[in-house]
Amino acid sequence: MKADKYLIREGKKTDIRKLPTDSKEDNADKDEIIEKYEENKREIAFLQDKFYADAKEGLIVVIQALDASGKDSIIKYVFSGINPQGVKVHYYKAPTADELAHDYLWRIHQNVPRRGEIAVFNRSHYEDLVTVQAEDIWKGYHISDRVLDDTKKKFFEKRYRQVNDFEQYLYENSYRMVKIFLHVSKEEQTGQLLERIELPEKNWKFRADDLKVRDKYDAYLKCFNDVINNTSTKNSPWYVLPGDQRWYTRYLFTEILIDALRACKPQYPALSPEEAEKLPECRRILSEAMEEYESGKKEKKPESAKKKSKKKSKK
Repeated sequence: MKADKYLIREGKKTDIRKLPTDSKEDNADKDEIIEKYEENKREIAFLQDKFYADAKEGLIVVIQALDASGKDSIIKYVFSGINPQGVKVHYYKAPTADELAHDYLWRIHQNVPRRGEIAVFNRSHYEDLVTVQAEDIWKGYHISDRVLDDTKKKFFEKRYRQVNDFEQYLYENSYRMVKIFLHVSKEEQTGQLLERIELPEKNWKFRADDLKVRDKYDAYLKCFNDVINNTSTKNSPWYVLPGDQRWYTRYLFTEILIDALRACKPQYPALSPEEAEKLPECRRILSEAMEEYESGKKEKKPESAKKKSKKKSKK
């Protein structure tokens, strides 16, 4: 799988800031990639159909990125064409008062999908590791002093452990999780934000505060680097995908999704022996019914033909 190149392996420190944000290193041919992308989408639809019917595993796809990196569009395009009954998208905004009154994984656990379903997290529990850390707002939590008495470093080291334990718990309960970071350059991010201003139909996406986050591009990227290196595990891996060329990002995304679905080895459920014994008789009943329908159609055809000939003779 081509996306393996962008896998952050457990225990192997990788500086994601040095990873590519475009396809140049891969010498990707755009036409070939788009063709392969369409093939991949068809395979995803086929695998998802079996995955939904099998219902033995659940799949959680986490998408994280800096602002204006294409999270919404990748969900829109990659997941089009598959059974919507088996996919649920959850968008995590700033936590509500009720959510803040619980532990930070509470709202995440509520959206763990049923087995057989795919849950897509547009942002996720990683906001409580990245944004809270980058904006240095962790001391503002309304929680016990015994928790806040730690240094910032120790506080977030505990969160890394908690998240790893939570994701391992899900894996041990028949869930898989893949986590994808869309890695865009500051130039691409700037261009996307400018487009939101220049195109009226995209004005609704823009907030003046987006510029404040853009000014912290390096700080956020450093934070993502630390978080990803500390939470990419064998069973819940991180992929850092080049995000400047969306046609290439979407292709790599489909490669990851196919690999995750294949790993689940989904199969259409077999009928029970009792139900299987009934199949020949049920087939006979339905076949006879179809024969009656067909014979009925044949009998009606001559009558309609006679009516047409009478109309012609009158003329």
